[in-house]
Amino acid sequence: MKKHYEILDGLRGTAALLVVVFHLFEGLNPDYRTNPLHHGYLAVDFFFLLSGFVVGYAYDDRWPALRLRDFLRLRLVRLHPMVLVAVAIGALGYVLDPWASAVQRTSGLRMTAALALGALLLPGPTLPNRFDETHPLNGPCWSLLQEYLANLAYALVGPRLGPRALAAVVAVAAAALVATAVRHGHLQGGWGRSTFWMAPVRVAFPFSAGLLLFRRGWRIRLPGAYGWLSLALLALFAGPTWQPAGYYEAFCVVAVFPLVVAAGAGAYAAGRLGPLCRWAGRISYPLYLVHYPFIYIFTNWVNATHPTRAHALPVMGALVVFFVGLAWVVLRLYDEPVRAWLGARFRRRPPVPA
Repeated sequence: MKKHYEILDGLRGTAALLVVVFHLFEGLNPDYRTNPLHHGYLAVDFFFLLSGFVVGYAYDDRWPALRLRDFLRLRLVRLHPMVLVAVAIGALGYVLDPWASAVQRTSGLRMTAALALGALLLPGPTLPNRFDETHPLNGPCWSLLQEYLANLAYALVGPRLGPRALAAVVAVAAAALVATAVRHGHLQGGWGRSTFWMAPVRVAFPFSAGLLLFRRGWRIRLPGAYGWLSLALLALFAGPTWQPAGYYEAFCVVAVFPLVVAAGAGAYAAGRLGPLCRWAGRISYPLYLVHYPFIYIFTNWVNATHPTRAHALPVMGALVVFFVGLAWVVLRLYDEPVRAWLGARFRRRPPVPA
């Protein structure tokens, strides 16, 4: 079995925790200038970069023995069980939200369509009080759809892309991302219908750049990498509030994030912090998906009660602890057992003759 890049695991957990904090402050006040992590949505772009690196590491040496359908099955087993539970939690939160009152009333047909399409990770119908999101029951699912598409593109053409061709893809994708960030003024888009066109732009560069980082073997040796790189992510997400922010955010994604991943990949092991990094990596994916339905409820509570920041901060702190605990419970009692069962079931199937 291949070793894990423990520091990259830890950084994935750091980014997941930071995006949770960003969403809580966003629910408290949607004005990003008052959000301590006003560039926190760039965590999604960082996840895409990590994904490209990890997919290359996990599967590059398995082609052509690995068939397309086997690769897709492996990725579905890894990712989709959490999608199902995230959509289910989102549906329950939408229906049972005590602070939404009549604002979230919708027809049973529309709700059923949102639940069915969400389970397939497809954009669903517009629901009241969901800000025109493409995945109204659990907003972050928009990025999982892009993750699936990036994995499919990798399986179809990635193994046959030589170094120059891959570098060309990265260069074109970088130009598109920079142009989008500058023209749009920021990279906060892709999750809504009006900015859905930004979603493939946001995934194309980081995913392909992560794959290129892995294949070219670019690594940076940095003592104490996990701590320093976690602080770097915090500093980047809390960066300047210049408006427009497009130049800064494009610089973070195109120039700085690859350096962070290269430094995180400079060693497999994280030393004494290894257990923490491994745990943070395990919990990052469920944390990212299960927290957001409660952000909707928190936002409705804020709008209904108008708490002061001093009153809201203890609630936000308690929610962070709750999110981490819930993510751990879902991971241990649902996600890992289901993935283990599915993996064993597929391994028992007899090989299909060529």
